[in-house]
Amino acid sequence: MKKSEKFIHPSAIIDKGAIIGEGTKIWHFCHVMTDAEIGQYCILGQNVFVGANVKIGNHVKIQNNVSVYTGVSCEDDVFIGPSAVFTNVMNPRSTIERKDEFKNTWIKKGATIGANATIICGNTIGKYAFIGAGSVVTKDVPDYALVVGNPAKQIGWISEAGIKLQFKNNKATCPVTKGKFLLKENVVFKI
Repeated sequence: MKKSEKFIHPSAIIDKGAIIGEGTKIWHFCHVMTDAEIGQYCILGQNVFVGANVKIGNHVKIQNNVSVYTGVSCEDDVFIGPSAVFTNVMNPRSTIERKDEFKNTWIKKGATIGANATIICGNTIGKYAFIGAGSVVTKDVPDYALVVGNPAKQIGWISEAGIKLQFKNNKATCPVTKGKFLLKENVVFKI
C-alpha cells in the first residue's frame, strides 16, 4: 500500500457524505457518521466513533475506544489517547432531547489528550497543550499548558516536543527542538 492510499478496515462503517483524506487509516469497528470530515494521514484506532459534522484535521491520531461527538473539532497534529471522553451537552437526561444545546469543543493544533481524560464540552484546548492521563478538563486550557488532575489544574508549560519547559527570567528553550519561548502575563509565546 502506498503512503497516500486510504485504508479502511472491512469492519468499519463510513456513512454516506463522510470525507476521508488521503493516507488516513481507519481500523476495526470504527464508525464515521454523515458529513464528518477527517483530514489526511490520520489514524483512527479500534472502536473509534466520529459524529456527524465533526471536523478532524491532518495527521491526527485517535487511539482506541474514543467517541468524538458532534460539536468537537480538532486541528492538525492532535493526539487523543485511548478511552479519552468528550461530552457535548452540559446537563444530559435520557428523557429530554438537547441536541439544540450542544456546546462546541475546540482542540487546537498539536494538542495532546492523555488516556482516559475527560473533556467537558464548551472548552478550548490550546495549541500544543498537554492534558495528563485521567484528567477532567472543566475550563479552557491555554496554549502550551500542562494540566493534570480532577478538575484539571495547570502544573507547568510544555513544548511542541512534549518536554516540560523550565523558565528562567521568563524565557525557556526546548532541549529537543531548541525552540525558544517567552512567558509574559501568564501566556507562553514561541519566539
